[in-house]
Amino acid sequence: MPWQPLPRQLGLRLVQLLAGLVLYGISMALMIRSQLGNMPWDVLHQGLARHLGHSIGTVTVAVGVIVLLAWIPLREKPGIGTVCNVVVIGLSVDAALRMLPSLGSLPDSLPLRALLAGAGVLLNAVATAAYIGVRLGPGPRDGLMTGLVRRTGRSLRLVRTAIEVAVVVTGWALGGTLGIATLAYALAIGPLVQLFLPRVLFKDYQPAVATPSTAANPVPPRIPGADGVGALTPEDGHSSVGESPVPEDRGCSAG
Repeated sequence: MPWQPLPRQLGLRLVQLLAGLVLYGISMALMIRSQLGNMPWDVLHQGLARHLGHSIGTVTVAVGVIVLLAWIPLREKPGIGTVCNVVVIGLSVDAALRMLPSLGSLPDSLPLRALLAGAGVLLNAVATAAYIGVRLGPGPRDGLMTGLVRRTGRSLRLVRTAIEVAVVVTGWALGGTLGIATLAYALAIGPLVQLFLPRVLFKDYQPAVATPSTAANPVPPRIPGADGVGALTPEDGHSSVGESPVPEDRGCSAG
């Protein structure tokens, strides 16, 4: 059955894209201020920022650009969402960090810090779903992952684990914050994004012509999986490649 794109939705997509990226930066700031552990890529960003003397947002943008350069030999193609991802998240996290006070000097601040970390994980899931739902291009870090999967033939799970372990270990060695919130994020982000994604997902296509046969047996639209390789259908909610069922850009990643 032929399908046609819906270009009239582009304006709404751009609004949702920018809102999602701003919220992503705020969620990063919440977890950083909690001091209970950062998202995996933010462990690296924070460690580099401490050694380079630049803000975390500036380092986030710089790392995003470097990762995008790695797309060239992998032959990945960025979209408008990819470019916005690199710039907007870095600006947003710096702005949010300026507004959120540090809690390290406050007595008995653990409950408040735990609240910040939990809010950061939840908000990041909403932001990630909003960003993925517009389908305007993967984040730079997810594009690196899917490009390596395609070029090496290794499984998505192996490639993602190898990248994030390397990133976390390097960031921790440089002084980035690794803690219980990092583990909570890793465990919770997939199910939470899976919960929110159907509510903000734009359908790229609609049937061009309905015939008696297609009307009786419609083909459900395919929804990209978390890896950018598999696909989901609204009915089953599972990836066709047997990996994580939701697209994840953590870091959108700032991914």
